[in-house]
Amino acid sequence: MSDSFQAEENSENKWRLRLGRGITWLISFACFYLIYTRVEGAAYRDGLTPAEYLVNFFAEADWISWLLIMIPYSVFFFVVDSHATWRLIRWFNTPEIRLTNILPIRASAYILSLVNEQVGKGAMSLYLLQKYKVPVWQALSSMIMLGMVEIYQLLLFSAIGVMLYYDLVVQASTSYPLPAIMLSVYAVAFLYFPFHVVYFRGHIFKNSKLRERQLLHAFRQAELKHYVLLLLCKAPNMLGAMVVYTFALTLFQVDVSFGQMFAFLPVIFLAAALPLPFHAGALVLWTVLFPEFPEVGVFSMVMHTFFVVFNAVIGLIFLPKANKELFIDQG
Repeated sequence: MSDSFQAEENSENKWRLRLGRGITWLISFACFYLIYTRVEGAAYRDGLTPAEYLVNFFAEADWISWLLIMIPYSVFFFVVDSHATWRLIRWFNTPEIRLTNILPIRASAYILSLVNEQVGKGAMSLYLLQKYKVPVWQALSSMIMLGMVEIYQLLLFSAIGVMLYYDLVVQASTSYPLPAIMLSVYAVAFLYFPFHVVYFRGHIFKNSKLRERQLLHAFRQAELKHYVLLLLCKAPNMLGAMVVYTFALTLFQVDVSFGQMFAFLPVIFLAAALPLPFHAGALVLWTVLFPEFPEVGVFSMVMHTFFVVFNAVIGLIFLPKANKELFIDQG
């Protein structure tokens, strides 16, 4: 009887998984169709087909200068990302770990991130278990905290950008009430954070069992200063991305300002975190925020593809060192 019940439950879980995947693919298809219709409209106004329109867009780009910007930034991102990850692991998992230990493992995780970013973070957790005997759940809790700080970093930068360049947000609100939507998201996020800190420090709901779970280990250990310091460690990557995207768009003959990137790019990166294939949420958001340049959705796909592929190349360079850390040094 129990075997029959288990088989039925497994079948139901598989059905739900397939349904979820189907829905995400349908949403992604709708996003790509919206992008296509906007590109098609712009191409029609110029008397071109969508394919001719996009070929002209990419043919006018300064690809050499683009590479000279993207390659150094990718290396810079890797160093900053590894440093922030190292700090977090030292605080909550293993104080004796060195930055030189993290660099090859973080780089190699970029290879797995080609499949899924969460797979890459899972690889970091397995490394900490094998090398430093850190329980998997505690290591994963640090990766979850890192993800939370990354989201709040995007929200914070976007909020600052909206305050400084509010008129640009209003100008972009041709299809949707962007100021109201964005301000509502900021309000919810920033009202939650103080509750999050005092809850996990045990100042409220003292009998709660939720915070005692190993998966939330890092949150129990973290003080307010840890969130602030981690955000500061990650901030150079966001600032660098704003500069790089501003220059890159200029090289593709798209006239944007640094103010627009400050206000919009963090929000676009948040949309990229949605579980949609090909970062479809981010692609469609580009076209919403820059309606006069519908081709920027395709531009963002080129940017993201180069970034993840080049990071994977960095991972391949460090792979022999990572294998030594994981296998040879273990005897």
